[in-house]
Amino acid sequence: MRLPMGRTPGTKSVTGGLITLDRRNVDLDALGTSPFVENRNTPQGLEVQIVAYAPSRQVVLIVEDEALVRMTAVDMIEEAGFEILEAANADEAILLLEARRDVTVLFTDIEMPGSMDGLRLAQAVRGRWPPIKIIATSGRCVVRDGDLPSGGLFLPKPYNSSQISSALRELTAQA
Repeated sequence: MRLPMGRTPGTKSVTGGLITLDRRNVDLDALGTSPFVENRNTPQGLEVQIVAYAPSRQVVLIVEDEALVRMTAVDMIEEAGFEILEAANADEAILLLEARRDVTVLFTDIEMPGSMDGLRLAQAVRGRWPPIKIIATSGRCVVRDGDLPSGGLFLPKPYNSSQISSALRELTAQA
């Protein structure tokens, strides 16, 4: 998939063989493998590279419209040993999922503005990317049986690091 720089969430810069994705530098020469690299020249003349390789850690996509809540979740999930991708809404999440093939868990708020809420996003993800595990969270919504795809977990807000870590370990331990 090819995305211009402005439409690639998390892409900060591209210089030589070093790209910055999701606040991390990825040195293409130091990967030690042959990652798939797709190039695209944008209208700004920048070359965007999207890298698909097997990360050493499992990847969690956090979808949360409130920036402070999202930053807190990022800190907790990184502390639990997972790599993070961030999206502020379902549309950004879909773009990231189309660009990255290594996402293992979707961690989404339920109440979000945009084209779909977290429950509809969870259903869409299960339909297009069945192996991705799903955790939905909310401080106001009550989730009933059947609201989440099979195997999805609901985590009420406020949550703590221990609850997040337990939920992630439970889901990622499943085959």
